[in-house]
Amino acid sequence: MKRVGVLGASGAVGEVMVRLLEQRAFPASSVKFLASPRSAGRTIRFAGEDHPILPVSDKQFEGIDILLSSTPASVSRETSPAAARAGAVVIDNSSAWRMDPNVPLVVPEVNPHDIDKHQGIIANPNCSTIQMVVALKPLHEKFRIKRVIVSTYQAVSGAGQKGMSELEDQVKARLAGQSEPAPAKFAHPIAFNCVAQIDDFLDSGYTKEEMKMVNETRKIMGDASIQVQPTCIRVPVVNCHSESILIECEKPLTPDDARQIWANSPGVIVDDDFRNRQHPNPRAADGRDEVFVGRIRQEIDNPHGLLFWCVSDNLRKGAALNAVQIAETMIARGL
Repeated sequence: MKRVGVLGASGAVGEVMVRLLEQRAFPASSVKFLASPRSAGRTIRFAGEDHPILPVSDKQFEGIDILLSSTPASVSRETSPAAARAGAVVIDNSSAWRMDPNVPLVVPEVNPHDIDKHQGIIANPNCSTIQMVVALKPLHEKFRIKRVIVSTYQAVSGAGQKGMSELEDQVKARLAGQSEPAPAKFAHPIAFNCVAQIDDFLDSGYTKEEMKMVNETRKIMGDASIQVQPTCIRVPVVNCHSESILIECEKPLTPDDARQIWANSPGVIVDDDFRNRQHPNPRAADGRDEVFVGRIRQEIDNPHGLLFWCVSDNLRKGAALNAVQIAETMIARGL
């Protein structure tokens, strides 16, 4: 049994982490809930009891074996090393540590062995990267993926509670014929719109979100030669990210090859029957743990190319669930 802490317990991802610990009967002897001082004093219902949310401090990390952390990167750069020094293994959901060469970046279905290399901190990848590599890894093992072109359609929950509230407020105002609130979380109004920017732009013209997909995919897959060409779009969907993905492999592959492999891959569900208009969608994936793939088809005039549509709950598999699965895998590996 492990002594567990949840940092950022009152946030959108933290709340899902708490629910998953309970739903999955995580082997915890105790659970401590931590957040910023503004959330301190509130309570969280867990295992039939109300638990206080405690203000985060270095002292609160004492006696924790595993810390599930969901904070902004600027906070994580302080709190995660402090918790590690106190003896906890930190599973960090921020972007602060993902590309640190001394910190493993882990998706349990893809690279569980990298957990063994941790030095107190394990990084949880970006939500859009997680669902993509879960789908890519089993194909890469057999056909060797050379190139990925991906366009994401990312839900507002990826921007936290403020992102969800911004969409709701704008939709209500538009439907009531009122002036909608000015965008604050997004670069443009998100209601009834698509915003072709997630995170800040770099000098290259790519955004930070897009480059996360490039760099994190290579690190998780353990193959720096994979070319990843991303375009990340924010869409007016509350929850669950969708991705249109084209892969080109060294070896030829067919849609039936992919369906057969995915049918036997952990964490993947094939939802692909175009004759009956059956394919993944965010509303069907909401609250589910799996990565759904469909619209599987051959690239035109290229037997080495395959296209598919990929949908997953970004608050669950894209964040909270992946972190909990890392902790479960640690325990299974005797760490």
